[in-house]
Amino acid sequence: MIWNEIESARREDIEATQLSRLKDTVERVYSLTPFYKEKFNEIGLKPEDITSLTDISKLPFTTKKDLRAHYPFGLFTVPMSEVVRVHSSSGTTGKPTVVGYTKADMDVWDEVMARVFTMAGATSEDIVHNGYGYGLFTGGLGFHNGAEKIGATIIPASGGMTDRQLMLMRDFGATILAATPTFSLHMAEVAKKTGSNYLKDYKLKAGIFGAEPTSSGLKKEVAEAWGIDYHEVYGLSEIIGPGVACSCKESELLHVFEDHFYFEIIDSETGEIKPEGERGELVITPLTKQALPLLRYRTGDITSITKEPCKCGRTMLRMESIVGRADDMLIISGVNVYPSQIEHVIANTEGVTLNYQIIAEKKGHLDKLEIHVEVSDEIMSDSLGEMAIIKKKIQSALLNNLYINANVILVQPRSLARSEGKAVRIIDKRKD
Repeated sequence: MIWNEIESARREDIEATQLSRLKDTVERVYSLTPFYKEKFNEIGLKPEDITSLTDISKLPFTTKKDLRAHYPFGLFTVPMSEVVRVHSSSGTTGKPTVVGYTKADMDVWDEVMARVFTMAGATSEDIVHNGYGYGLFTGGLGFHNGAEKIGATIIPASGGMTDRQLMLMRDFGATILAATPTFSLHMAEVAKKTGSNYLKDYKLKAGIFGAEPTSSGLKKEVAEAWGIDYHEVYGLSEIIGPGVACSCKESELLHVFEDHFYFEIIDSETGEIKPEGERGELVITPLTKQALPLLRYRTGDITSITKEPCKCGRTMLRMESIVGRADDMLIISGVNVYPSQIEHVIANTEGVTLNYQIIAEKKGHLDKLEIHVEVSDEIMSDSLGEMAIIKKKIQSALLNNLYINANVILVQPRSLARSEGKAVRIIDKRKD
């Protein structure tokens, strides 16, 4: 079942649509965004110079740093009176990346998420249990609106509270599960405690999972634990949110909704475009965004793409699951975390130094984060009570500001290993 016939359009028709929309986007940012106009003028480029899709290589890249430099609304191309929704990241030093949506942007978001649900076999007869977090993150509300678009019943459960989630899934008769894969597996493990025949209590037939890198092994385990079809969704708030691409029943590769997003794979070091099939950094240009159109946004995600059509009948570009990051970002249970964010929390806590180490590991299939922080010389001679207060402050700040649960361990001054070169801040045991 296909939601929109353009998903199975001829390659030449897809590319003609892309070129027309790319030209409109280039003209829009040049005329309405001083940042891009200055970039164009620096390299002697005019909107009319873009006459083919290959000309996209002439356009400047955009990075997360550019978004933060123009915080909060400096790259918007419409007045706030036309912005109907704002989302943002958690931020590093108090300044998150902010994205805005017009009514037209919301219509596009609903449209691509309707394609995602349809790809998973969902219809108006289904009940969707939405376990993604609601709020400034795009996950919860992105799935919510998409489910409503196809006429399905949506249960806005949000994240956390495993026992309550299971009760709602069971009692409300959910048929589609939307959540991160690790949390979904954790829920299954809890459900199993009620008995080996626990699946008889649930009516799930498919799940739509995303927000964190996932191995084929974990996908299989989640699918088998719940007895469902596994569908992977990809997206990021800077582009739109979830709904940029999704896998069907025929393949683990994700179908890219090319009429709204133009994909490139580049060499992270040189910026050169890599051939089809080779892995590199994913660069996305949204083709229909009104409030925040971006040119060649460097996602930092490592993947590859292919134009080979799928058995399901869809003809749009396909991408492999994200295999890693081009930078040092950690993804902890679906939440993007940079070491600089954690450092900012530590720097704003009295009684500790900026000598710290982040240890990420897996307990089963769940991400666990442990942060070792050296206390100052003065604190070590004080009471254990004060140490407990400092630890609680850091853990609370990490949860409230970055939305991550971490076990903070305060250690003696100068007890962490030093390096003559770069400090070893991260030990990611999940890669072992």
